[in-house]
Amino acid sequence: MYFLSTFLIGLLFGVGLILSGMTNPAKVIGFLDLSGHWDPSLALVMGGAILVAFPAFQLAKKRSKSLLGNEIQLPKKTTIDRKLTIGAVIFGIGWGLGGYCPGPAVTSLISGGMSPFIFTITMLIGLLIGRKYQ
Repeated sequence: MYFLSTFLIGLLFGVGLILSGMTNPAKVIGFLDLSGHWDPSLALVMGGAILVAFPAFQLAKKRSKSLLGNEIQLPKKTTIDRKLTIGAVIFGIGWGLGGYCPGPAVTSLISGGMSPFIFTITMLIGLLIGRKYQ
């Protein structure tokens, strides 16, 4: 049941990314292009995600186990420190240059294009390097 639920939730997330256009790097670049032809659609997708995630996180804070019986592990640390800031800057640079963040990059692999493949490989390399400096 756990595997099926995980698969279906991931599939729903991927379909949502495709339908919203977030697997198209031009959408992200258009959102970040404040001096040119700005595309606000990414802000609408983020707003929708917040509307869904906020109540879910409020519920998760009150529970110790998920609906499938797994332990809920929320971050305990709430301060903004040097590591978080550096990580956010690196993420933002990669997002701005590549036009992908992790979810849409992995979802875009089904397109068969080289761009999402190269981005995903370099993202994984970055994750491995980052683990050495935690």
